[in-house]
Amino acid sequence: MAEQNENKGAGAINNGAAVSGKPVAAAGGQAAGGGRAAAGGQPQEVWTIGRILKWTEGYFKKAGLDSPRLDAEVLLSYVLKKERIFLYVHFDQPMEAAELAAFKDCIKRRVQHQPVAYITGHKEFMGLEFKVTPATLIPRPDTEILVEAVLQRLKAGAEAENSLIADIGTGSGAICLSLLNYLPRLQAVTVDISPEALAVAEENAAGLELSERVEFLQGDMLEPLKAQGERFSGRLSAIVSNPPYIPRGDIAGLEPDVRAFEPMGALDGGEDGLDFYRRLLADGAGLLQADGFLAMEVGIHQAQQLKALAEAMPQWGRCEIIRDLAGIERVVVLWKK
Repeated sequence: MAEQNENKGAGAINNGAAVSGKPVAAAGGQAAGGGRAAAGGQPQEVWTIGRILKWTEGYFKKAGLDSPRLDAEVLLSYVLKKERIFLYVHFDQPMEAAELAAFKDCIKRRVQHQPVAYITGHKEFMGLEFKVTPATLIPRPDTEILVEAVLQRLKAGAEAENSLIADIGTGSGAICLSLLNYLPRLQAVTVDISPEALAVAEENAAGLELSERVEFLQGDMLEPLKAQGERFSGRLSAIVSNPPYIPRGDIAGLEPDVRAFEPMGALDGGEDGLDFYRRLLADGAGLLQADGFLAMEVGIHQAQQLKALAEAMPQWGRCEIIRDLAGIERVVVLWKK
């Protein structure tokens, strides 16, 4: 794209400049590398996959986006309904007008800081594809540390037939459904206060063919489980949760992609970020089996605070703290005493 067009934003992409997949001939039968003849003999720009990726990367970079190349590739793959490798194998393929129009819309939304996952409507997590909407938090790689920790501990316990876990604040269902996918004898119950989020989780369960092994309950944290008395009391092998943990005073400093678009109810953890952990620690042990555990994702500097809270409660015994790949304490596992 011409340098002067870079300042025009997504409007610089001319939908009418697309051509078919056939070579474009210039006057005299020579291939026209920079465009094709339009009415009146004026050449039109040809937008190939490689060219538009390069332009979009530069435009996203100027907009201050953190991963401009990756965002461009994911969005173009979404528009073309192809895997990302297709973009490199077919980098010189011209794009059609409808494809350019759809991609331009994606560009406009992304430079407004709408998350890529909300634009495409899905996110990969633990090797699986999950539908996401603005009603659900977008699954992140950090949370895979939590899932891996739970997988290891449930496998170590021989994963008894009909073993039951609870996922509290399930959102898209990514945590719970990943566990069910990789532990075929596991059963689960999930809870979320948002009916919109639960609808997304149920759709994901159906898409992964896991619906028969999971139950969805609407309500506040552990309350729906406690309300059913003996059905869940002392029955769960594990409780898993990635609750809201951002201190309220830190919300304003979050990236605009998060602050302006992701559900505030899945972010705001109260004044110190620990409100939901206190509730899990207070009531969780009563729902666990004797050898059960509570596994939670935590924010920076919160692991030691949770450990101190648990040590002050007689129902909790051993505490494990697991670091993520950056060395940050990311997961806390508490075992029922």
